[in-house]
Amino acid sequence: MQTRRITVLSAGLGVPSSSRLLADQLAASAERQLTAAGYDVTVDVVELRDVAVDIANNFVTGYAAPRLAEVIAGVEASDGIIAVTPVFSASYSGLFKSFFDVLDPKSLDGKAVLLGATGGTDRHQMVLDYSMRPLFSYLRTRTAATGVFAGPQDWGSTEDGGSSLAERIDRAAGEFARLLDGPQPGRKPAPMESLPFEQLLAGISGNR
Repeated sequence: MQTRRITVLSAGLGVPSSSRLLADQLAASAERQLTAAGYDVTVDVVELRDVAVDIANNFVTGYAAPRLAEVIAGVEASDGIIAVTPVFSASYSGLFKSFFDVLDPKSLDGKAVLLGATGGTDRHQMVLDYSMRPLFSYLRTRTAATGVFAGPQDWGSTEDGGSSLAERIDRAAGEFARLLDGPQPGRKPAPMESLPFEQLLAGISGNR
């Protein structure tokens, strides 16, 4: 059985966070649909607020601290990314953008991406097409045609006069799952594990 590795990036700042809630629901739907298609799915969730200080330090020092370096390596080794941000001043958050600024611009080339955003009013939903999609187009990703915006009226309600949040999530996740079907041009090799010197020495001695 083939494996698909998905990295979920949530730029929510609160606890609990509506961005994290949306990210989890997108990931669950994508995992369910990929599993139904015959794939083994691994999902890694990253709360960007947990590495916010490391991201800021990276701008100043040019060096990624071990925790941030691990996150970056995980993103590069994944087949697909689910990226969700809260909306501030009609755009993605500074934390969200800063994380992508510390990545190698070529590291996401060809990778499948599903976009999500949360905000206090439906007027912010255009952030998906006018802010987020251009960013990921620049990074040369393969982005699902449908992004999902969730406002306050979407939580705890099944009827909003249009498609329910669950329906929109399943539609977008289905498009994302189809992007992950077949050969994946965006996957990078997983980083080699660094073994303790004693273990390496034991391995050399055992091969003599």
